[in-house]
Amino acid sequence: MVDTKAYNLISARLSARHVSLVAVSKTKPTEDIQALYALGQRDFGENYVQELVTKQPQLPSDIRWHFIGHLQRNKVRFIVPFVHLIHGIDSQRLLVTLDKEAARAGRRIDCLLQVHIASEETKFGMDINEINDLMNSTHGGKSLPNVRVRGLMGMASFSDDTELVRREFRSLKSLFDTVKASFFSGDEDFSVLSMGMSADHETAIQEGSNMVRIGSLLFGAR
Repeated sequence: MVDTKAYNLISARLSARHVSLVAVSKTKPTEDIQALYALGQRDFGENYVQELVTKQPQLPSDIRWHFIGHLQRNKVRFIVPFVHLIHGIDSQRLLVTLDKEAARAGRRIDCLLQVHIASEETKFGMDINEINDLMNSTHGGKSLPNVRVRGLMGMASFSDDTELVRREFRSLKSLFDTVKASFFSGDEDFSVLSMGMSADHETAIQEGSNMVRIGSLLFGAR
């Protein structure tokens, strides 16, 4: 069930700080998404391709769908026709596949490169060297005309150690600044730093995030 009071408070606070809110709606019914939509929310994040493909035609066409989960290359084609932003590009092979599928769909797809910043090995993402190699080999993505690299995304460790989480976010902000200066100087499209979820979004914002992914604070615990 949607917490209307929490949504209004969070969305107002983030808007005042120029931070975009992606409402994480995975496993939630379309009725809950519709309720947030009625309050003015337009950006929703889903983790699973099949769930997103099922929900998308049942909901308003002006929803901006964010794919925030781990994306397999053989499933890219299912979301390319309508997805707004793909957060989890974690390899050059996936980026190349996205470019090919976007060309087939006649679209140019916005995406974020996922960086592994957490201490847990279970999280996906590229390291600094892989990011640099990808940027060099694709000339900042410009050799792939059907994708547009809009920024970086990362998930911090699931930890009560606030300073650890802060250091991880700070390292991603530093990498974001380096990549922007090296490959996207003067390019206003490279502008998104997506980091921070329900439990750690305040720390993320303090360290430079301008897009957060919040679910449980809006929809309740899963």
